[in-house]
Amino acid sequence: MAKLPQKKRIEPKICIVCHRPFEWRKKWEKNWDEVKYCSDKCRMHKAR
Repeated sequence: MAKLPQKKRIEPKICIVCHRPFEWRKKWEKNWDEVKYCSDKCRMHKAR
C-alpha cells in the first residue's frame, strides 16, 4: 500500500467582521496572507 502525502496544515483565520474562524480555500491559494474576510457578505459589511 502506497503512502499518501500529508496535507499541509494551514492555521484558520478569524474574520474581522463576524469574528468566526474560517479555513484556507483553494481560491485563496495565491493571496492567503491578505485574506481578512470569510465571505463576500462580510467583506461588503466591513464598515459596520
